[in-house]
Amino acid sequence: MIETLLPEGVRASEAFGPDGAAVLYPEEAALVAAATEGRREEFTTVRGCARRAMAALGLPPAPVLPGRRNVPGWPAGVVGSMTHCAGYRAAVLARDADLVAVGIDAEPDLPLPGGVLESIALPQELAWARSPVAGPAGVCRDRLLFSAKEAVYKTWYPWVGTELDFDDAALSFRVDDDGGADGSRRGTFRARVLRPGTAPDGRPVTGFSGRWLAHRGLVVTAIAVPARRAAEAAGDAAPYDDAGGVGHPGR
Repeated sequence: MIETLLPEGVRASEAFGPDGAAVLYPEEAALVAAATEGRREEFTTVRGCARRAMAALGLPPAPVLPGRRNVPGWPAGVVGSMTHCAGYRAAVLARDADLVAVGIDAEPDLPLPGGVLESIALPQELAWARSPVAGPAGVCRDRLLFSAKEAVYKTWYPWVGTELDFDDAALSFRVDDDGGADGSRRGTFRARVLRPGTAPDGRPVTGFSGRWLAHRGLVVTAIAVPARRAAEAAGDAAPYDDAGGVGHPGR
């Protein structure tokens, strides 16, 4: 499911339930030794997904340990992202020669708890999220907004290295006209960063574009920032202004 939102070169693995074959490294197991059974299961299963994605990239298995702000620690030369929610776990990885950053998020396609939308949404986002959704195959707009903002942060922080609050990015969404035959809905989104940062190569990062999918009772969002192709086409001085790289829309 998540792989349909990402460009070629990205390796994805997902699970819709516990992965009984997944095994933790000792240093990973120590992190959840005192956790609840449910927390240990999601922690273990998502790392099983990560190691399958590593294998798909031709990499040996390795522990995935959380760093600052719980950012997963990936092998050298790799960028990646993980997500988990009730009934879903996923990990995506890519070589840093292909992507400089990637972020994914999954949420249940259900309304947010009371008060959460107001705490994450800018005025224009709040109006959009509260607008009625036509048709039988709608999506919970408030949950989609939350998921997309999570994907923005998961892309931003490991790459730029500075904090980004919910109200530091203004999001807008597009819904594809033709829903899937399976009842799925999908579309794209744009995130304009209101407090731009600087990429490791010195270029400004001013926004992202991404993709979303609502299917199987879930909302999933993804952002991928290509490494060289668009940057070389636009020139060294151009800013990163969306997920397609430097000055060029994403797939």
